[in-house]
Amino acid sequence: MKIVILSRNSKLYSTKRLVEAGKKRGHEMLVLDHTKCDLIIEKRRPAIVYNHELVTDVDAIIPRIGASVTFYGTAVVRQFEMMKVFSAVESQALVRSRDKLSSLQVLSRANLGLPKTVFTNYSKDTSEIIKKVGGAPLIVKLLEGTQGLGVVLAETKKAAESVIEAFNGLQARVIVQEYIKEAKGADIRVFVVDGVVVGAMKRQGKEGEFRSNLHRGGTSEIIELTDEEENAALKAVKVMKLGVAGVDMLQSDRGPLILEVNSSPGLEGIEKATGKDVAKSIIRYVERSA
Repeated sequence: MKIVILSRNSKLYSTKRLVEAGKKRGHEMLVLDHTKCDLIIEKRRPAIVYNHELVTDVDAIIPRIGASVTFYGTAVVRQFEMMKVFSAVESQALVRSRDKLSSLQVLSRANLGLPKTVFTNYSKDTSEIIKKVGGAPLIVKLLEGTQGLGVVLAETKKAAESVIEAFNGLQARVIVQEYIKEAKGADIRVFVVDGVVVGAMKRQGKEGEFRSNLHRGGTSEIIELTDEEENAALKAVKVMKLGVAGVDMLQSDRGPLILEVNSSPGLEGIEKATGKDVAKSIIRYVERSA
């Protein structure tokens, strides 16, 4: 098959591993920078131009779309879908997963455990917001944040009020979430491909850091999921309609709480923590589907 990976950097670990895994299985692998694709939209003849040439005979795409270029990246994925090309992550699911608020509403409707969350239209009544999530400490998150950026732990009521008011003053959309003390700065990343858990790791924030993201200096180790954790991850991915996803969750006294369902999860952390060939699992999913 001819498989295209939509990635802005062919040297990234995840992109390199997918190319390697695809070639090992005999496929022609191409990396295209989605921000440099031109879309031709006309009746019955949608097309994509890259480096002044038409992109043709593609069997499948694997989108690796960064959060900062979601709008254009999704348009490129949608164009390939119009050209009857299979996508490992569908355009609509990609859009849904990038909208943190919409995602939480979808997960809540599916009766999945979530940290208590408040979203308001720049409300000035900050003390009421703080009370609704159980008081300080609490978490304030930018709706557009990624890799732990735009996430603030407010340890006191006064600090929480200052942070919320500052974001409101900048007209920055935020959600306010309860802080799960018993998680102790750790979370679980569950990697799901085609409705099957292919790997899971526990990520621990470095000392003094409440964010467990590996980009922020956190560490990871392989973990065996409980049935409840595995079921929650699989259900979350199913309701978000994602073929490939990373589910982030916290271990709490009331069971697993979903933080986020990521549509472009990195492979480096999960492969190194678990020793599993996750890239191969993604290529095999594409083979089955395309």
